[in-house]
Parts: sequence; structure tokens; C-alpha cells
Amino acid sequence: MKNIKILDCTLRDGGRIINCDFEDSTITGIMDQLIKANIDIIELGFLRDNIIYNGNSTFFSSLKDAERYINDGMNATKYVVFVDYGLYDVYKLEPANLVGISGIRFGFTRKDLIKDKENLYLAMRHIKKMGYDVYFQDVNTNGYSEEELQELITMANEIKPVSFGIVDTYGSMYLDDLEKIWNVVNERLDQQIMIDFHSHNNMQMSFALTQRLIFLAGKERRLIIDATLNGMGKCAGNLNTELIIDFLSRKYNYDYDLDAVLDAIDRYLYPIKKEKEWGYSIPAFIAGIYKSHPNNVIYLTEKYRLNNRDIKYIISGIDVEKRQVYDYDNIQDLYKNHFSQQIDDVQTLKELRALFEGKSVLVMAPGKTLKTHRNKIIAYVEEHNPIKIAVNFIPEELQYDYLFFANAIRWEKSNNRVDKSKCIVSSNISGKVESLFKVDYTSLIVEDSPLFDNSTIMLLNLLKKIFVKEIQLAGFDGLKPNAENYIDKTFPNEKVEKNNLKTNEEIHKLFMQYREKTDTRIKVEFITPSIYQTMS
Repeated sequence: MKNIKILDCTLRDGGRIINCDFEDSTITGIMDQLIKANIDIIELGFLRDNIIYNGNSTFFSSLKDAERYINDGMNATKYVVFVDYGLYDVYKLEPANLVGISGIRFGFTRKDLIKDKENLYLAMRHIKKMGYDVYFQDVNTNGYSEEELQELITMANEIKPVSFGIVDTYGSMYLDDLEKIWNVVNERLDQQIMIDFHSHNNMQMSFALTQRLIFLAGKERRLIIDATLNGMGKCAGNLNTELIIDFLSRKYNYDYDLDAVLDAIDRYLYPIKKEKEWGYSIPAFIAGIYKSHPNNVIYLTEKYRLNNRDIKYIISGIDVEKRQVYDYDNIQDLYKNHFSQQIDDVQTLKELRALFEGKSVLVMAPGKTLKTHRNKIIAYVEEHNPIKIAVNFIPEELQYDYLFFANAIRWEKSNNRVDKSKCIVSSNISGKVESLFKVDYTSLIVEDSPLFDNSTIMLLNLLKKIFVKEIQLAGFDGLKPNAENYIDKTFPNEKVEKNNLKTNEEIHKLFMQYREKTDTRIKVEFITPSIYQTMS
């Protein structure tokens, strides 16, 4: 017995790229070809409240609207529709024996689970009571913690849906992400419940992820695989129906008719694709790596016609939770902020490279060990003669060659006391900057980190760009609780111990990532003791 079923969601998820505005003849034509291809499940579209249905759409106001497209001929194909929690009142559903639709795909978010778990449970129970198969679709499965995922599985085991969704909503999964989720789901989910995999192709991973899932399932787990004709879907689109049915036919002897699917693509999708573009693109890739709603990327692409690099930086600046929805006012603010800080620093980097390339550099962060280990630092300087750079402060007892400022407050307190020709300043710092080496702030920050603009890490990133040979770190101590952590008394010292711990962990992570990336090019060592040396 075959343990895999294909669910074609062209008319629903694929339709989002055209607001589900399919002509009636296209809807029936696609369905006829999918039936000929022996596709197991066809998703007809969305159920939505506040819709007056007049045809030529797969946004339906009732199941009767959707049922009109079903072919009454004898076939084994099942028909389902999709309900987003909060957008359709499931208590209006007709009994299943009155319509030709067998199942409801019920989608909800992590936010819904946290705020409204009991009503989610009751809604799915009611759908079952009305005689329908329930398809349990938890949006963005990759966004749940392991504990939350276990909570989802417990709910599913109680409800007993037909399937439990592993949903790659933002096309952000890699193989290890899938396997991590699979291990939890496969171990805890009732064996009678199928696992439904729904992916988006932002990073060209849909087909590879699906093959891996099929391998993991073996013959023991029953699967549903979602796909769309020609990968049709918003932004990057979905797994291609034609790819997965050909794979299953060739490798596992499934009886799908590829010709019928190819005919559907020729007849009904190519005309749409002439008007609407989907599939892999760099903006779609960016949406994937930052787990962003595709509308954010589409908005930046269409409204501002931005370079991909600029889209990348703006999307990375959106709060993690806000990325998963779209707030165009927020994006506009980020757009303005981004371009207020971005500069063309090609000439500056060229000048700095002439000064630094192949050299050894001593980076002096403002930690207390600059004072406690002053003699060791002086001895190192006398023996090795490195280029000496201080970060966000002016050393009083140690010599320096350059000062690096990436913090506007620190710059304001120091700029009247320094030789500007010896200052390297990031572009987020405004004001008069004559004779400075001014470098692009956006290219030095670490995106997707809560400490994305840590000044020492930013300087290390700059030194990588100008090809230094060796970096020695002094005063890069880390934060200790209930202690003066800085050599410069104007730096804030009082921090909550818990915040110190989180800060140390994040900077350690960023530093280790830097070390790994530059391992074969830049030698990085500590002169003075540091928490970041001893953290595991």
C-alpha cells in the first residue's frame, strides 16, 4: 500500500499571486487535468466571511460555492478547502453529507495558539462533528520552540485530524531544520495521523526537503505532500507538482500521469505567468533567510525599485515578529533610516586598505584589563609594532594610531579632543566629519542579532574588509556582574546580571562566528583575559 498522497493546492495557495482570480473555465480545466493525473487531493480554494461570491474566484463564501466546480464523475480524488482561523466562522459549515467536499484544512498561527488555544480546539472539534476530515495546519512550524511543538502535537493527538502540518511558511528551512522537527513529530504524533508537508521555495529547497522527508518516513509514516502546478505561488512559489509526481513515479512506482499535469501547465498556467511572475529570485531568497512575509519584499521591490543588497538590510532591520506580517508604514520608516545611514565608502575602503592590508592590528576595546594588563600591552606593542586602534574611547595611558567610533554618544563626547585624520567613523554618526575615514554602517553590522551594532564586532568586520593579517584583542573583556567593566568611567557600568549574561552569550556567539569565517585568513588572539575566551 502506498503511504504518500499528493495534495495539489494550485487553486488555493498558488492562486494567492493573482488574488485567487481564476476564471471559471480555468478552475474546472485545472481540476479536470489533476483528476486525469490521479492527484489524490485537490484544494479548491479559501473559505472566507464577508464575500459575495459571483464566480471566477477561489475565494468562496460557502462550501456550496466551491462544490459547483466538482466533477461528479467517478474518481478517487478528494476535495478540500482552506480556512484561516479568524477569517471564517466554521460554525456556519453545512453537514459534510450535503456537499461533495470531504475536508477542511484549518490554518492558524503561533500567536493564535498562545492567545486562543481553547477556541482553536473547539473549532476543529466542531469541523469533525460536522463530518469533515480536519487537516491540522500550524503556520510556520519552524517558528515554534520544541516545547510549543510538543504542545501542538498533544492537541493534534486529542483532536485526531487526518493530518498534522509541517509548514515551511517563509521558505526558510534547511535539511537540519526539517529533521529536527521531524524527530519530534514522528516520535510523539499518533501513528494514525498523517504528516502533511507544505513548503515554499524561497531558497530552492522545496524539492530537496520533500525527498528528505520521504526518506525519513520510509514505509512506516503516511505522508501528504503539498504542491502546485509549475510551482505557482506568491513570490518564490511552492514545490512543483510535476517534479514530485515524476519523482514518485520513477523512484517508487506511483501511478501519476505527468502528461496530464504538463497539459494543465500549458493550457492554464502559462497565460497567467505571462502577466504574473513567480519562482526563485533574490528578493524571494532574502524573504526566506529572514523568515519574512513575502509582501514585505514585494513592497520594497515594486515601490522603491531597490537593489537586492538594500532590500536585505531593510528586511533584516524589521523586528522578528513583525517580519511575519506586513506593516508598510514601518517598512517606509526603515527605508528612510537605512538610506540616511548608507554611504558609498569604496574610496575610503581603498585608502584604508592601503594603510592596513597585510598588517598586524591591536584592537583596544574599553575593558578594565587595558589598565590591569597595561604593561603586557606595552611590551607587545614594543616587540611587534602593530597598528593600534581604540574602540569608542580615547586611551589615556596607552598610545594609539587610530580611533574607531560607531556609537554616536561616544563620538559626541570625544570628537572635540581628537585628530580627525586619525578617526574612522561609521555612517550612522551624523554631524561634521571633515578629514574622517567614514565607512558604511550597514555593511558592518551583524544582521539578525540583538547586538547587531556592537562596535568591537563592527570594527572586526571592517578589518576583514581591508585585509589585515592579524588581530590582537585587548580590553575585550566581557561584562561581569556588580563590577566596573570599563576603563573609561563615562561608560555605563550598572547592568542587571541577567542582561550581562545574555550580552556575553550573544557577543561570544558573534565573535566565534567571526573567527570561523576568517579562520584561514586572519589570525585572531587575545592579549588580555576575556570572558569570550573561556565561554564554551
